[in-house]
Amino acid sequence: MDSPPPAGPPPHQAVLDEVGPRLKRLRARRGLTLAALAETTGISKSTLSRLESGQRRPSLELLLPLASAYGVPLDDLVGAPEVGDPRVRLSPRPSPNGGTFIPLTRAPGPLQAYKLLIPDRGTEPDLRSHEGYEWLYVLDGLLRLVLAEHDLVLGPGEVAEWDTKVPHWFSSADGRPVEVLSLFGRQGERMHVRAKPKS
Repeated sequence: MDSPPPAGPPPHQAVLDEVGPRLKRLRARRGLTLAALAETTGISKSTLSRLESGQRRPSLELLLPLASAYGVPLDDLVGAPEVGDPRVRLSPRPSPNGGTFIPLTRAPGPLQAYKLLIPDRGTEPDLRSHEGYEWLYVLDGLLRLVLAEHDLVLGPGEVAEWDTKVPHWFSSADGRPVEVLSLFGRQGERMHVRAKPKS
């Protein structure tokens, strides 16, 4: 009787072997460094590097935070297709200072997009400042924006942008909720700005 042929690699081995290259391609498409991904996921740079090069075996403990960081289903990290469902699952969240914000981007990175529903926050501005840069486009309603010495009212189709280290505050200008599109990040593209001196 002939000897049985030597056993080949397990059928799932080819799938596991492709996880590292797939993770590396996905990170490159998102323009992320290993350091940025490590900060987002809590996984060390060395572990991420070994995972991408195939020197570290992928595990659920590593793949779950990566799937969350990239905003893709876990299946997309371990099998085709390489990229996830392009639809963004909208998830409205309450804003700490009232109103609602809806994240429109799911990938980590320096620039994030949101839809904001801004309520009437009264007439006395409570100016705040923080790191970042913001660009706002009014979709519906009237927005009152107080930015340093400027006190503005913006309507649908109007845009404002500013360095958020400058003290600022915004609210509905007429008591009705305002819908705006917001791009927020460390940097922003220069767009059209409307400003007038405070009267």
